[in-house]
Amino acid sequence: MATYIVLFRGVGGATLLPVQPLKTALIEGGFERVATYINTGNVVLISDARPKVIVQRIAAIALEKFAFSKAIMILSKPQWKKLIADNPFPEHAGEGDKLHAFLMEKKPDDEAVKALERKAIGLPEQFRIGGKVLYYYPPQGASQSKLHGKIESTLRVTTTARNWNTVLKLEQLADKLEKTS
Repeated sequence: MATYIVLFRGVGGATLLPVQPLKTALIEGGFERVATYINTGNVVLISDARPKVIVQRIAAIALEKFAFSKAIMILSKPQWKKLIADNPFPEHAGEGDKLHAFLMEKKPDDEAVKALERKAIGLPEQFRIGGKVLYYYPPQGASQSKLHGKIESTLRVTTTARNWNTVLKLEQLADKLEKTS
């Protein structure tokens, strides 16, 4: 059995995944221990299945119960802890509503990364890529950022982002879920 953090892409605004119905649907779908966090598509669960199988099962449940068919990303608890430990902006970790982690479906190619670097020239935003994670810090906040809305299209990879407050909360939920086993 392993603990996983599962993130749904594109949840928020008009697309909601209500946490209690989602949790209920996942339990009814065969997942025994499940925790959800806010209506933006965050799930922590424990399973003995492989990550790819977990995502396939969750995708089928989300489509059937909620007509949701966007990307779903999954990291094991050790991978999540590494994401936190590898934060290249530790001086901004206390600004949890501004610092973000973008999970990417795959590592972007070098030319796409260079294109994003060019778009960031002269802007106060900072980003670093480590594997399939883009760490992003816009000091003015994401809603005022000139780069935030261009990240996914410029890198040409599917992403889902969470602010640092959510990143840390999901780590806490994973720890708590394991302790209740």
